[in-house]
Amino acid sequence: MKSILSEQQLAITIRRLAHQILETHIDLENTVLIGLQPRGIFLSDQIVAEIKKEFPSARVQYGKLDITFYRDDIRRELHVANQTDIPFSIEGKKVVLIDDVLYTGRTIRAALDALLDFGRPEKVELCVLIDRRFSRQFPIQPDYVGKSIDSIISQKVKVYWKKKDGREEVAILD
Repeated sequence: MKSILSEQQLAITIRRLAHQILETHIDLENTVLIGLQPRGIFLSDQIVAEIKKEFPSARVQYGKLDITFYRDDIRRELHVANQTDIPFSIEGKKVVLIDDVLYTGRTIRAALDALLDFGRPEKVELCVLIDRRFSRQFPIQPDYVGKSIDSIISQKVKVYWKKKDGREEVAILD
């Protein structure tokens, strides 16, 4: 196991991502943030908390999206869905999708399909903690990146979250 981001580096990176989103969407007026289930919500919860800390009076529209049944690569198995919680329309809104690791792009492609059930957004942006640059199967690129890494297909990038794993760290597993 090789550590990529320590707990302190992870906290700084999340703060930076929140600030980058705010630079582009300063008033958050027509912007919604959507965390991808299951593991992207640990990142999105922290980004939303940072935004609220920076602008306590801002109205942050925040939802959580499960894409389990929109995926094209895992339909052969039985899967337990996570909860989708998007209590607003995304019609005409700027959507920032938030996920922990961008790998092949299949999760994001599925998320784009799933989003259409909630309206037609004006624009969709992607925020990821880790971008595994050279493993894309779809032409999907992030707008906000915590850290870009080069890894080989046999390696796994694991993001540990305090709420789920008892610690915060990003590591590459061989």
